[in-house]
Amino acid sequence: MQFRDLKQQYQVLKKDIDAAMIKVATDCNFISGTQVSEFEKELAEYVGVKHCVTCANGTDALSIAMMAWGIGAGDAVFVPDFTFFSSGEIVSHCGATPVFVDVDSDTFNICPKSLEAAVEKVIADGKLKAKAVVAVDLFGLPADFDKIKPVADKYNLLVLEDGAQGFGGEIRGKKACSFGDIATTSFFPAKPLGCYGDGGAVFTDDDELAALMQSIRVHGKGKMKYDNVRIGLNSRLDTIQAAILSVKLKAFKDYEVADINKVADKYTKLLKSAVKTPVVPDGFYSSWAQYKIQLDSKEQRDELQQVLKEKGIPTMVYYPKPMHKQLAFGLGEDYGFDCSVTEKLCDTVLSLPMHPYLKDDEIETVAGAVKDFLK
Repeated sequence: MQFRDLKQQYQVLKKDIDAAMIKVATDCNFISGTQVSEFEKELAEYVGVKHCVTCANGTDALSIAMMAWGIGAGDAVFVPDFTFFSSGEIVSHCGATPVFVDVDSDTFNICPKSLEAAVEKVIADGKLKAKAVVAVDLFGLPADFDKIKPVADKYNLLVLEDGAQGFGGEIRGKKACSFGDIATTSFFPAKPLGCYGDGGAVFTDDDELAALMQSIRVHGKGKMKYDNVRIGLNSRLDTIQAAILSVKLKAFKDYEVADINKVADKYTKLLKSAVKTPVVPDGFYSSWAQYKIQLDSKEQRDELQQVLKEKGIPTMVYYPKPMHKQLAFGLGEDYGFDCSVTEKLCDTVLSLPMHPYLKDDEIETVAGAVKDFLK
């Protein structure tokens, strides 16, 4: 059993993926081939925004957004405490200060009330300028932008939607990666839409920001290749990755998102009486980057993970440590913001095998093993 079965997906899409890769090799347009711009158009149309700018990976996508906004020293950027490291890393990398905010106990996304409390505390302290919020669409579920945006508007914050895990999710029919002033995603292989290496993209409806981000991703390019008008990055999406992703996007739209939601529904039906299962609020639609259950304690979680491993069932812990406790940020033990929900989640959550090609008997095997352990 695979945690995320990329081998099965490849077998289903093999004919078209092989043809797409061979065409790139035959044409030898490895950098900035036509497949890249075509894929950007497909992405923008799918998400429902004016502009998509692809890049080398999801972390670069976040960095490009920070650079386009000119965020730097003296700025405070609010980041959920329960997320992957890059969501906060890119803030420190540009010289700004990440302020880690607790998450909602049901959705695991940034808590709007905690966000507002953190913003007010930073403003009252007076040492930093409250500048932006990174709203992560965690595990496939879009953040609660209906409540985040009023907070951002009240305090004049820019909203960066980190849709690395949320691509394909929706709120009342509006697609993830369309909610922020800028949004980003990742095409890391295990993401909802993944390539065969690294890749990422930024999205916006702002014409000037789009042009600026196009420049930043290629060494701050001006009117031509050797006209560099700003400091930028070397962060292009390879043509071969764009070609592969274009094939996979069609499958993603046609059936994969629908099928993975069926898998999630089956898991929840089998497990909801035994353990806390994921919460998807009314009007929300998840792309299920992860299917996560929550146990009662770290000891119970770790024991279950070991039992499942012995049965040949792969699981993962996302994430075992809060952002504010990561040594890289140097915040020490006495962090000045309450992140108790995050601390509990780090000790109690467990991700089960999850992908669109998971068979009914595999779902039943996993769910049965979990329930047997919890009897």
